[in-house]
Amino acid sequence: MNDFPLITDEALAELRARIGQPFERPHPHVTEVTRDSLRHWALGIGDGNPLWLDDAYAASTRWGGIVAPGSFLYAFDRVVSGYVSGLPGIHAMFAGTDWNWFAPIRLGMRITAEPVLKDLLDLESTFSGRAVKQTYEVTFRDQDDTPLCRADSWCIRTQRSVARERATRDHIEPHRWSAEEIAVIAKHYETEAPRGATPRWWEGVEVGEALDTILKGPSTVTGFVAFTQGWGSLYVRAHGPAFDMFREHPALGIPNDQGVPEPPERVHWDSDLARAVGVPAAYDYGPERISWLGHLMTNWIGDDGFLRRLNVQVRRHNIIGDLTTCNGRVTAKWVEPGGTGGVPPTTAAGAATERAHLVECEVWGDNQRGERTCLGMAVAELPSRATLSSE
Repeated sequence: MNDFPLITDEALAELRARIGQPFERPHPHVTEVTRDSLRHWALGIGDGNPLWLDDAYAASTRWGGIVAPGSFLYAFDRVVSGYVSGLPGIHAMFAGTDWNWFAPIRLGMRITAEPVLKDLLDLESTFSGRAVKQTYEVTFRDQDDTPLCRADSWCIRTQRSVARERATRDHIEPHRWSAEEIAVIAKHYETEAPRGATPRWWEGVEVGEALDTILKGPSTVTGFVAFTQGWGSLYVRAHGPAFDMFREHPALGIPNDQGVPEPPERVHWDSDLARAVGVPAAYDYGPERISWLGHLMTNWIGDDGFLRRLNVQVRRHNIIGDLTTCNGRVTAKWVEPGGTGGVPPTTAAGAATERAHLVECEVWGDNQRGERTCLGMAVAELPSRATLSSE
């Protein structure tokens, strides 16, 4: 079994000195919103909304053409997706993102990201003993330098050997599903659909009302690979480029059973390595679940809504075999001056509302064991009948 380094005061002080400083990072997986890159992303998170995928359908909406779900920006920057530097050999577990979108993401946009290390928080973890919360702030801009989004994204750095020893106390076997259970899940997927062209009017929303449930899973390695195709991964490289990466970052090269170095990212398909870092089996990528809760929201708000914010914490691992049931409820609604990049239903793209009609929702995902694996909040701008009557 591999022996891994521990977090030290010296290594943490060295990393803390980088707060606010520019740094080199890997090239993003996607730099332009194309039909192909967007399709790979949408299908990778299991979101077949025609607003993202169908030119003719999208042209008939308020947006006048294809737009992308806000979570697609995960593919445009490694840092917001969980790439962390410093503390070599210390495992990084993606733990959450606070997305704040200012404008829709449109087909043809060329997008750049500007990340900066924002904060380090020394923690005591029941999972791995000493741990560190490492937070980055990332700003996304289009080709005209217009801000599209700002996001805080964070990872928890954990001590692999300590986590492995503590995990032996509470082992969980991946769930096995019966044919009858799979049939029920398949039926749900058959009937699940976005609200689409039917407006969800702000006036008709009641505090306390539930959002429409969506399912994700049961999780498989195949599903994790599908997400990786759209997202791009952090360290998945082959042949010479892989060995170049290991030469530059030796702690990334963890020998497999054949003695060949592979990156720690293989915890997402290699259950043996997952157990070595304290997880019962191969598990999903954290940005997946945040994107799933984004899917929950965009399904509910419909074509005329605009998702402004999504702040989600990833709390537990989602291992192979787990089914995530995504739910939410409305917790508040209000009106405030000004608008976002969302445009009124009756005007051309680019216009801004004079008054924004907003709803806040609590959102979460539970597995089949009743464990809450992710939770957070979202804010959406909805169309208003008052806006129509004033025009």
